[in-house]
Amino acid sequence: MTCPACRFPAHTQFASPDLVGAIVEGGLDPADDPGWADSGAASPAEYARWAGHLCGMTCLRMALGAGAPSLFALRDGALAYDAYTEDAEGVIKGLVYAPFARYAAEVHGLDAVVHRELTPAGILDLVDGGRTVMASVHYGIRHPDRPAPGRGGHLVLVTSRTADGAGVHFHNPSGTTARTRTAALPVPVFEQFFAGRGVSLPAPAQA
Repeated sequence: MTCPACRFPAHTQFASPDLVGAIVEGGLDPADDPGWADSGAASPAEYARWAGHLCGMTCLRMALGAGAPSLFALRDGALAYDAYTEDAEGVIKGLVYAPFARYAAEVHGLDAVVHRELTPAGILDLVDGGRTVMASVHYGIRHPDRPAPGRGGHLVLVTSRTADGAGVHFHNPSGTTARTRTAALPVPVFEQFFAGRGVSLPAPAQA
């Protein structure tokens, strides 16, 4: 049987998947990513400033499937809806769920629903009903064997239950290896990183 997770491309929020670990854990300046132009950014400096904030746009890009706009084209669209904001010091704030949902619906035709209170059981119900979930988790979920350092602050795209029904498949935009980019975890482990909120989107048709 085809894995439901395989309907989705496994994009990363950094242009070079093999450099994600070096960037997020090794201190590599994203501006030194040779693939930066593939993101649609206007310059290495713009790419370096924004790429670490674009987990939500990466989830959207995965949900849109083949032919999706570039990462920074999606960012530009979200900015037009105030789904990202900047404070007086230029610190990037986001992703703001309600304007993001409007953007996804009005520009991309996706029935996006904000879930301000969401349980792991609720995630399973949504994926059983044919939806995907942009779930707020701690980025430490890429190391599920370690104690969770917190909950929330990062978005992953939950795509389906695992074959045994007791876990979730998800795509992690900041996964440092193939296994953590297209991951599966038992629900109790996933829950340790999960902040209890997210945005659901319709799943693409089976290829």
